[in-house]
Amino acid sequence: MVEWKITPGLTEYQDAVDFMEARADAIRAGTEDECIWLVEHPPLYTAGTSAKVEDLTDPDRFPVHTSKRGGQYTYHGPGQRVVYVMLDVAKRGKDVRQFVEQMETWVIQTLAQFNVKGEIRCGRVGVWVERDDKPRTITGAKAEDKIAAIGIRLRKWVSFHGISINVEPDLEHFTGIVPCGITEFGVTSLVDLGLPVTMDDLDVALQASFAETFDAA
Repeated sequence: MVEWKITPGLTEYQDAVDFMEARADAIRAGTEDECIWLVEHPPLYTAGTSAKVEDLTDPDRFPVHTSKRGGQYTYHGPGQRVVYVMLDVAKRGKDVRQFVEQMETWVIQTLAQFNVKGEIRCGRVGVWVERDDKPRTITGAKAEDKIAAIGIRLRKWVSFHGISINVEPDLEHFTGIVPCGITEFGVTSLVDLGLPVTMDDLDVALQASFAETFDAA
C-alpha cells in the first residue's frame, strides 16, 4: 500500500525534510505505509551532495538549503511540483540502478500524457525535451531544456527526496544557480512549452503513471 499525500499551499523545506526522515524510519520499522508526497515550496535553492560552490551564482537571492540527496544545485518554488518518494526499495528488488530508471520512466510516462517527449541523456541527470523552436547551442548541438530533476537518497533501502517537475514556475529564478552544473542547456516547463497544464492535471497523470511504472514491475 502506497499512501498519496497532496499538501496545498507552500511547504517549508525543512518541514518537508523532517517529515520524510521520520516517515522513512517508520517505513523501515514497518509501522507506516510507503508514501508519495506532492508539495510546492517557497522559492529556494538546494545543494545536493555533489554541489559546487561556484554553481551558486546568486547566493543572496533565495534561501539555500544543504540537502542529503544526490546531485548538485537545484531550484524549488511555486509552480513546480515536488514529488517526495518514500518507498521500500528492498522489497522492490534492492536494485538502485533499476529504481532510478523507474523514476525516470515514471516522469517520461507522465509527460507523455501531455504529448511531451521526455528523454534522458548520458551524463546529464533529469529529464529533457528537445527544442526545435530554439537555435542550436554554441557547440552546434540541438537545443534541449530540462523539465524535471531527479535526486534521491537511500537509507537502509528506504528512499526519500525525489523528483521536481516544472509546471509553471518563474523560470528566471533558475538563473541564480547553474542547474545541476550544466551550462549549455536551459530549463523549461509545461506552460513554457505552450501547454495549459495545471498542477491538478499533473497530479492525476503522476498517479496513473506510477501504477504503470512501479506496480507493474
